[in-house]
Amino acid sequence: MFYKSTRNSEVKISSAEAIVQGISADGGLFVPSEIPSISMDEIVSLGDMSYAERAAYIFKKFLTDFTDAELKYCTESAYNDKSFATANIAEISHLFDGTYVLELWHGPTCAFKDMALQILPYLLTTSLKKTGINKKVVILVATSGDTGKAALEGFADVEGTSIMVFYPQDGVSAMQKRQMATQEGKNVTVCALNGNFDDCQNGVKAVFTNEEIKQKLSNGGMMFSSANSINWGRLAPQIIYYISTYAELVKDGEINAGDKINVVVPTGNFGNILAAYYAKNMGMPVNKLICASNANNVLTDFINTGIYDRNRKFITTVSPSMDILISSNLERLLYIMCGENDAQIRDWFGKLASEGRYEVTDDVKAKLKADFAAGCCDDVQTKACIKEIYDKYSYTLDTHTAVAVKVYEDYKKATGDNTKTVIASTASPYKFSTAVLEAIEGSVGDMDEFDKVEKLHQVSGYDVPKSLAELKDKEIRFTGVIGRDEMKDFVLKSLSL
Repeated sequence: MFYKSTRNSEVKISSAEAIVQGISADGGLFVPSEIPSISMDEIVSLGDMSYAERAAYIFKKFLTDFTDAELKYCTESAYNDKSFATANIAEISHLFDGTYVLELWHGPTCAFKDMALQILPYLLTTSLKKTGINKKVVILVATSGDTGKAALEGFADVEGTSIMVFYPQDGVSAMQKRQMATQEGKNVTVCALNGNFDDCQNGVKAVFTNEEIKQKLSNGGMMFSSANSINWGRLAPQIIYYISTYAELVKDGEINAGDKINVVVPTGNFGNILAAYYAKNMGMPVNKLICASNANNVLTDFINTGIYDRNRKFITTVSPSMDILISSNLERLLYIMCGENDAQIRDWFGKLASEGRYEVTDDVKAKLKADFAAGCCDDVQTKACIKEIYDKYSYTLDTHTAVAVKVYEDYKKATGDNTKTVIASTASPYKFSTAVLEAIEGSVGDMDEFDKVEKLHQVSGYDVPKSLAELKDKEIRFTGVIGRDEMKDFVLKSLSL
């Protein structure tokens, strides 16, 4: 298995090289040369394994240059009861008849990004040794809230690395901001940006591909890499939890081996649902991949029309991790769907950069319709869904998972599709206490963030995650805010270059 760039199919590198580089020099994203297969017998056999063992088994199909011992080291170091609050790593809650909530937020930062960012540091440091690269790796991260903290937690004080996280100043929840601002570690830097997530993401990509900056880093014995899902080492771990969940449902007798399921994913950057697409194409039986968006519904419009148009108002919502208008992982999907035509990808994403818009071919539109359904909802509908599920089932959704549940309810009404369905739950409700309490109680008054957490504990009955409770007494280390045009200078200054 080797990896090529979505913008240059002639690129041919190992998985270790792809993980270290993060993004191709041409601006493309690394993709495997083929999608490996997994048989139903293999999936069923995973049911008798631990999560770490399942991960190692699936990774072996993608990371073929890693030894069994290396994969075992990476997976067992990441997926254990020291890092996760549950031995199962990913829990499955049976919400209502034929509908399951895949809780991906039992890791140290209470968001689904932990599922990948607990293992990425091990994959990266192992890859560095395998490739013989003897440089300090500078991890650049743009975040809409959850990736930043999960990456900081994963890479804090990891030898041979430093990490810089940029987030939109007014585009994350109070709890997300506090998580990042109080991050411990000698090798971490956090900075807010006057702008939205797309500004952060575009800024990071611009720094990544700037030859002058890369040369200065090289002269200083450093190199860039990424912890965003543009890095294959971030995306590959997300494939695992979908296949693992299918194996678990078969083991528990909830479905029969070979039954198709629907998968609903709240997503902005498209990485989480793309991982489910890879799982499907490996051999996991999937009926429909349902893409759920908030009021920033660029993905809903794209899947339904084949036209991607970011020329629209950016809306700040109560589900901020999805407040994105440029979905970078869509490039990987379209590369596959257009027959790995790198010239076509360069054309579409060139138009996205210059005009903010592109339209795919009729063939790709048909493929999108075959695999995906899409829907969206606004903040009022999101909060109403939280209230409805709480009242009916005594289950407390966060604002992102509520978007997924609402979109799924709409899909089911429109189609009559009763296929058993897994809904990806991406964050603990405690990360968005204000919005969740407003949905359930109607008002939150003048409480501070930690009073809200305590009130939500009383309302939901859920234990407050230790990592969030401890934030109250942690020192705030990072308060800087920069303009969109200052990122380059900030990076160089932070690295003393």
